[in-house]
Amino acid sequence: MTDSSVIIEQIGRVLVIKLNRPEARNAINREMAHAVADAADRLDGDPSLSVGILTGSPEAFSSGMDLKAFLRGETPVIEGRGLAGITETPPKKALIAAVDGFALAGGCELALACDMIVASRQASFGVPEVKRGLVAGGGGVINLPRRIPRCLALEIILTGDPISAERAYEIGLVNRLTDGPALDEALKLATTIAENAPLAVQMSKQVVFESQDWPMAELFHRQRKMIAPVFTSADAQEGAAAFAEKRKPVWRGA
Repeated sequence: MTDSSVIIEQIGRVLVIKLNRPEARNAINREMAHAVADAADRLDGDPSLSVGILTGSPEAFSSGMDLKAFLRGETPVIEGRGLAGITETPPKKALIAAVDGFALAGGCELALACDMIVASRQASFGVPEVKRGLVAGGGGVINLPRRIPRCLALEIILTGDPISAERAYEIGLVNRLTDGPALDEALKLATTIAENAPLAVQMSKQVVFESQDWPMAELFHRQRKMIAPVFTSADAQEGAAAFAEKRKPVWRGA
């Protein structure tokens, strides 16, 4: 599917979502926001898909909100879902950001809404909102301290200065660093994930995120309730059978 702001391509069980406003440094306007949200819905709703990749152009992942569009009365925030429909309610399935060029302000917040980040060495990240008298309210001040040590997150947030991809990799914000296009390495990572049982992958992500707020005494009790259906699924039987028979499993996602 192609429109003027987003290009979508399915590669095996991977959905690639490409921000496609290079002339505006992939600034997010209303059209792009709704296109990204629709793509996220497709990722979650299509059983043939296991993983998504969000990427931009070689020069810019995204420069954030389109200020010109904002002055015309547009908003890239979708009520109840956040910026581009994913910063407050990210997809249930795994989503990887493939970042070339800069990811600034809302663009950085889009990357933070993804579960993993692959970046080229030419990429950079930053939330410069304080330099403009604003707060990185699209997830920057919430998600950065959840991804890296709080003191490092505060330095990035309070100075407003960007950091290089290499620095982001050093502090654990970036999973993989590449010399070539980030999308190539992101596809390798996504393909590896997509080879695993879809139900198990999705539930594993859900437990990781939800368990952060669980009381210590209830951790395993709550986990058991969530993962019990996975252990009784057809895929669990298939995984065991494939292992015993020394063959590649054929997943049903159920």
